[in-house]
Amino acid sequence: MKMTADEKYMKAAIREAKKAWAIGEVPIGCVIVHEGRIIGRGYNRRMVDRNVLAHAEITAIRKACRKIGDWRLENCEMYVTLEPCPMCAGAIVQARIPRVCIGSMNPKAGCAGSVLNILEEKGFNHQVKVETGLLGEECSRMLKDFFKALRRQKKERSSGEADGEEK
Repeated sequence: MKMTADEKYMKAAIREAKKAWAIGEVPIGCVIVHEGRIIGRGYNRRMVDRNVLAHAEITAIRKACRKIGDWRLENCEMYVTLEPCPMCAGAIVQARIPRVCIGSMNPKAGCAGSVLNILEEKGFNHQVKVETGLLGEECSRMLKDFFKALRRQKKERSSGEADGEEK
């Protein structure tokens, strides 16, 4: 079965998320597409960069703007593995991105319909078309596996400390 263009680009976002996991970050990845080409890529780097702004979407937007030569990304599409937070949703609206495809939703902090829906807020001068669930099981599984491994590591460290081992 042939992969759709949307699936192809979400797979690219998943590859970005795996880069985050490889450096110990929460695996969130993002790509921005313009005229069938990826012009911006990003993955979560908050801990490594020690910067609250180092989200996958912000990095991808910054790179896409540089490539286009404009702050407006009006003819672009974003593919992101996890529903954007308030900061990233605001940046997407400000960048005038017309369409965002989301892998898995974020019921604790998502702003594309879970907690709030900043992307489709009628009060703003720009609304974003939101599509959810694209390769959702794969995106969700990656996050669940990451947090499961993190909990296991913490448990192993704390049991080692309880046994008198040094860090």
